[in-house]
Amino acid sequence: MTRRPNQLSLVADIGGTNTRVALADGRRVLGDSIRRYSNADFPGLESVLSRYIAEEGDIDTKAACVAVAGPVRDGKATMTNLDWTIDAATLARATKAETTAILNDLQAQGHALGHIAADNLLPVLTGPAAGPEATRLVIGVGTGFNASAVFETGRGRFVAPSESGHINLHARTEADLRLCQFVETAHGFPGVEDVLSGRGLERVYAWLGHEAGDGREAAASAIMAACADGSDPRATHALRVFIAFLGSVAGNLALIHLPFGGIYLIGGVARAVTPYLWPLGFGGAFRDKGRFAGFMGNFPVTVIEDDFAALTGCAAHLVELQDQ
Repeated sequence: MTRRPNQLSLVADIGGTNTRVALADGRRVLGDSIRRYSNADFPGLESVLSRYIAEEGDIDTKAACVAVAGPVRDGKATMTNLDWTIDAATLARATKAETTAILNDLQAQGHALGHIAADNLLPVLTGPAAGPEATRLVIGVGTGFNASAVFETGRGRFVAPSESGHINLHARTEADLRLCQFVETAHGFPGVEDVLSGRGLERVYAWLGHEAGDGREAAASAIMAACADGSDPRATHALRVFIAFLGSVAGNLALIHLPFGGIYLIGGVARAVTPYLWPLGFGGAFRDKGRFAGFMGNFPVTVIEDDFAALTGCAAHLVELQDQ
């Protein structure tokens, strides 16, 4: 396909292991332009983007936006699980784009809301309809955990940056406390991400084995497979604990942000556990807020099943920047 110079935008989703890059025409990501690169093969983002641009016939783009799995401050990104430094100067130099932006990956997911096909949205909990200016919340569960609130303002959409995966995991019961004490050995304190992530599910499984005097461990993929075929009761128990914490944490975040426009779960782990959310008690854990239990019905919960939502969010954000 012929790409017209200085008409398209470049968008990228940078994870800890892979980087996905694509071209966008306005808010529409061009499916035939999406390429994935292994981060281990490159010294930094600039070399990834240079390779992509060369493979796209030295395409001249008018704007570029990247979503980064890590905090962004003053236009500079620090990767949580990758030794790359990403800043506006690097992005501009690599792409020669006139407009550039760097987002946290959850911010990009927030900018994608409203631009995702309906068949990629799976309702989990229903709630009353809300106005177009209602706050929304995206919660990412994958290699890590994070959440960002999405606000509609007079100057456009604002998606608040966050590192919610590193707040303390709460404990309501003695069993919860023992789990917190077990997982805190990973980083010195029990963070939400230490349970609510792919590695977190593995830790829950290991903790249950520790409790039972059975030291067997299992990878997250094996735990999910055992839940599917019913071959390991401990796997199902681990997933039940995981989903209870997910519901409780999501409920806590809902009370903080009041997302009457809905909560959106995204990420590979969120999609993997979706079939089990209802049967293993997500709804009950989400609404378990004492006298506020009924109030929790104000927040619908939906799973986003679009692998490229972050790319769409980057494209949508660039459109807003250029319209200002």
